[in-house]
Amino acid sequence: MGKAFSKPTVLNDTMTHYCPGCTHGIVHRLVAEAIDELGLQERTVGVAPVGCAVLAYNYFDCDFQEAAHGRAPAMATGIKRVRPDLIVFTYQGDGDLASIGMGEIIHAANRGEKFTTIFINNAIYGMTGGQMAPTTLPGQRATTAPMGRDTDATGMPIKMSNLLGGLVTPAYVTRQAVLKPQQINKTKKAIKQAFQYQVENKCFSFVEVISTCPTNWGLTPVDSLKWAEENLLPYYELGDIKTPE
Repeated sequence: MGKAFSKPTVLNDTMTHYCPGCTHGIVHRLVAEAIDELGLQERTVGVAPVGCAVLAYNYFDCDFQEAAHGRAPAMATGIKRVRPDLIVFTYQGDGDLASIGMGEIIHAANRGEKFTTIFINNAIYGMTGGQMAPTTLPGQRATTAPMGRDTDATGMPIKMSNLLGGLVTPAYVTRQAVLKPQQINKTKKAIKQAFQYQVENKCFSFVEVISTCPTNWGLTPVDSLKWAEENLLPYYELGDIKTPE
């Protein structure tokens, strides 16, 4: 009997360091499947962030670079401009990209750099202990906001996809999720489309993925999926924000 499902070639046989219930592993697999199906492994260079995915280079069997905190888009820009034949992607969390890296991602998108960004949004700082992120919801508790986010003091959560989608420069910008099987399938399609646009040298592409963080949310893996569905998705609506056509 033939195999109906197997590990992507681009994923290494390495145990990940992620917490139980973390959805980084799902997104890693989707990225690897897209690279496999498009036949891009030998051409691909990933750029790892500072954050929970800081060790991503251990999990993908393709060339990888480690960027300083928030600077993955700058490094990706340099790689892509020197070697435009390569397929370059950054893999970043909401702290790395939407906080210290805000300027980097906005200007890279505005310049229309031809690389792909996978943006993991779980509305909190993961690796450093659960501090409030630019994406933390109003009233959501964090170690730096024990009473919940006070929007009078900190402003509203930033919708990165909407922000980048408002730029004039052509781009592919979409927000997806990995909370349910149907959403995972749509996220896979979006990631593959983003890489395909890069193959065609068409535009900058940005795939935001609504994810979970059971550890820093103080929930079980199952409850975190429900919490994200009930709280994150009403604010961070799913779907394509911008397409280059």
